[in-house]
Amino acid sequence: MSLARTSHRDCKRRKRRRSRQTRRNAPARRGVVLIIVLVVIVILALSTYAFTRTMLSNYQATLLNGRNSAARQLVASGADSVRLFLLNDEATRTDMGGIFNNPAMFQAVPVVVSDVGYDRGNFSVLAPAVDENGDLTGLRYGLEDASNRLNVNALLVAEEALEGSGRDLLMGLPGMTEEVADAILDWIDEDDEPREFGVEYDYYATLDPPYAPRNGPLQSVEELLKVAGVTPMMLFGMDTNRNGMVDPHELNDPLLNGTASAGGTAGGTTDTTATTLGATADATTADTMGLDRGWAGYLTIHSKENNVNKLGDPRVFVNNPDLEELSDELSEVFDQEWVTFILAYRLYGPSDSNNDGEAAEGRTLDLSQEPKNEITTILDLLDTKVEVTFSGERDKTVLKSPFPADIGAMALYLPILLDGVTATDQPAIPGRININECSLTLLLGIPGMTEEIAQQILQERPLLEEAETADERFDSEAWILMGGIVTLEEMRTLMPFVNAGGDVFQAQVVGYFEDGGASSRAEVVIDATSDVPSIVFWRDISHLGRGYTIDVLGAQMVDTLPQN
Repeated sequence: MSLARTSHRDCKRRKRRRSRQTRRNAPARRGVVLIIVLVVIVILALSTYAFTRTMLSNYQATLLNGRNSAARQLVASGADSVRLFLLNDEATRTDMGGIFNNPAMFQAVPVVVSDVGYDRGNFSVLAPAVDENGDLTGLRYGLEDASNRLNVNALLVAEEALEGSGRDLLMGLPGMTEEVADAILDWIDEDDEPREFGVEYDYYATLDPPYAPRNGPLQSVEELLKVAGVTPMMLFGMDTNRNGMVDPHELNDPLLNGTASAGGTAGGTTDTTATTLGATADATTADTMGLDRGWAGYLTIHSKENNVNKLGDPRVFVNNPDLEELSDELSEVFDQEWVTFILAYRLYGPSDSNNDGEAAEGRTLDLSQEPKNEITTILDLLDTKVEVTFSGERDKTVLKSPFPADIGAMALYLPILLDGVTATDQPAIPGRININECSLTLLLGIPGMTEEIAQQILQERPLLEEAETADERFDSEAWILMGGIVTLEEMRTLMPFVNAGGDVFQAQVVGYFEDGGASSRAEVVIDATSDVPSIVFWRDISHLGRGYTIDVLGAQMVDTLPQN
């Protein structure tokens, strides 16, 4: 009995102790729960914040992508606007302000119009302004005639016309060496036989990694970086962002201003190899070579000119093998004396007879004969003689050319002759250099050109900004012959390499919003040799930055122009 009571009391004491312990532990448990609740709240808050930030970032990224896409469309609008402008004939273009520097047509052209700067989207079309030496002098709003540059892919054609002319043309570039010039020619020719100073497949196969030369036309000027000895400094000069100016950050770049070496060479070549090829990567050469814009500023792969007369009609092809057809075509543009002499020249070729010769009038030729001679250039017809046998006659007759080598006479007949006929059946002639606008650098590289001739051309030709409105005598490259700057023989040598202007144009098109945010930039080449001008080259260079401040590009509303 007492044992049962004792057990009962112990049980009560244990319950009381557990109750007291529970009361003592209750605040602690409540504190833990509160902490857990707070932690959960913090985690939820942070998750919500992170989610909100992610959504905001995605939203901003979507807006930025949309703006960048819109900027690219502004560039596309600019390129199409240039194509539309080039649909006009040359006279109409000139009346509209021309292609050289035409801010009204090519600066800050509005595409997206708004009262809010953030929404105003424009495009501008820009080209580098250069002096007669080819050095950068600023910017202009317009296009560049691609014939102002040397067409690398036409070098082999020049070689066919005159052996060694390809190297001569390349040697006109500042800092060019015979080794690099021959390496470029070896890169584009079809064979694997290296030239005197060049390299071919056997050399490129030793590189790490190895590769083969193109052995065909370049796909872009930048491809020259794969040619032995060509460095980025040589090709692009100090204008690394390709905006046609040497900006302060480029001028102060130690890799460009001569305080450090640019290091290495293109195509995996070693410094030793590059030195052997006459092409080191030391940036100090920028000063001695005048490479503020690099060779890329002098080169192209797209230049061409329409082989048409002033009315836009194809010229008569004087080497047509069908002489009957040729006679009919010539008769539509020239009088009979000219027609007869040209046909006689095709049939019999030039004569070295001492006979003074007579005019080709009132007689006919047997055009059923096979022509024995082709005309290399139209200038072959000048100051020459032909010994012919006319139909129904046994004796030979010496004809004198109706095109005497007299400056006064040439000024009258030569523009008509050159406008009416051509010695090539190509609808567009590639690669000739525009002597009215190209730099002295390129002039001096033209085969047959001398320092004296080049300086006279610079002195006599119109100013670059006035070339579009210059006298009609500058419409033909033969103005240097008619003006007495060159002799007839000198002009015959120069003729395959020069022209008075081309029909392929290039520029940079910048699409931008006036708030200084999203922008896009592209290098564009437009071929106007066909009925509808077409874009033949497009390179997006947006990764190099906008390239120009908004005040240079221009704005719809100048009073709200941002200063960046």
